[in-house]
Amino acid sequence: MSVNDTTVVILAAGLGTRMRSKRAKVLHRAGGLALVEHVVAAATAVAPAERMIVVTGHQAEEVEAVLQPSGVGFVRQVGQKGTGHALASCRERLQNRDGLVMVLYGDTPLLSPVTLRRLLDFQSAAATAATLITTKIEDPAGYGRVILDGEGYVTAIVEEKAATPQQKSIRLINSGIYCFRASLLWQHIVELQPNAASGELYLTDMAEILVQHGHRVGALYIEDPDELLGINTRVELADADRVLRERKCRELMLAGVTVERPETVTVDANVQVGADTVIEPFARLLGSTVVGEECHVGAGAILESAVLADRVVVAPYTLVANSGIETGAQVGPFARLRMDAQVGQDARVGNFVELKKTTLGKGAKSQHLAYLGDSEIGAGSNIGAGTITCNYDGEQKHRTQIGERAFIGSNATLVAPVEIGAESYVAAGSVITENVPAKTLALGRARQVVKQGWVKKPRKK
Repeated sequence: MSVNDTTVVILAAGLGTRMRSKRAKVLHRAGGLALVEHVVAAATAVAPAERMIVVTGHQAEEVEAVLQPSGVGFVRQVGQKGTGHALASCRERLQNRDGLVMVLYGDTPLLSPVTLRRLLDFQSAAATAATLITTKIEDPAGYGRVILDGEGYVTAIVEEKAATPQQKSIRLINSGIYCFRASLLWQHIVELQPNAASGELYLTDMAEILVQHGHRVGALYIEDPDELLGINTRVELADADRVLRERKCRELMLAGVTVERPETVTVDANVQVGADTVIEPFARLLGSTVVGEECHVGAGAILESAVLADRVVVAPYTLVANSGIETGAQVGPFARLRMDAQVGQDARVGNFVELKKTTLGKGAKSQHLAYLGDSEIGAGSNIGAGTITCNYDGEQKHRTQIGERAFIGSNATLVAPVEIGAESYVAAGSVITENVPAKTLALGRARQVVKQGWVKKPRKK
């Protein structure tokens, strides 16, 4: 079987009461993505998005909204009556598809594409009706035990409550991840019966049903039980987040990125970083951030959906959110770029400078203590310390336009809307409310007055 003959069904309808959350469990995030997003990403190793179905229930609209960009399909489980009922909800839609059906869960973010490919290959090569993934854990309490015959085929899955003392000593557990032959699955799933205690339909019963009909069920053993971890509590969520971030940092380092003290660095799953970039301790690279080659990201810096070209320096404790920095530019320390700020090639943004919806042209500089909002700043211009663009009049925002090679003196206040012409000068301490033509000097401050003899006598100590 190939990926074009495999359908993946991801069960994601439950609320997850042990999370103690109003949010559906699969929407909780680890490694920068919702749990179910990790599962969909791993499943692309065995099926294209158009052959994936996500079963939704609790907060179905929110779950579907998160996954909509991926192109997967959805089936809603009306009335959550167990895992068997969830899969059976797909029967009408999928029963005419041949090939294999792989069943996954939306709360298993550590499952790797390699393991899913192994499962597909194992089932494709075997003359079995289904294959389930098994593993051994030190304390199997709470898990269904997998009972094998002398040839290694599954005869039954015994739940903890129904297990005998001898069966409870078995450490081989059921992960709940299956790969079925589609025709047999849809033929026999209607035979699932409600559990006597809960009234729910359990997918685990499918193994015994298939065996009773004379079919074999295989078991694929996985060495790493952590990969099969289903998230049920906030503690397990934190464990999964740690593992995912360790994997991501390792992936970057093997690709030529230097990550100093990787245990302190946070990198989301979709982040891209070029070779020979250095990431210092406690940096956070989040969302859809893309970092070019030979960049330097300082300690404590936060890049959130930022785009950095090559040879960019982001000094420590700088925040760059939804903004871009071009080749050779330097930003920070303690700078803030947000809401589509754009820093041009070889430009400089210094300490305690904030850019919001502002473009800083090639080679332009704003080195100290400035707020530049809703502005267009030409190439080669210099913005003095303490400069602000007054972009809000209490009702709406206005833009400031500064031409190329302009010089804005320290503590200048530019009241938008206003234009400063190319190669013009604004004197320090000026309040500018009118346009300044090119190649002129603008002063907007009161004349200094010096009163001789104003202090009649020395102040008392």
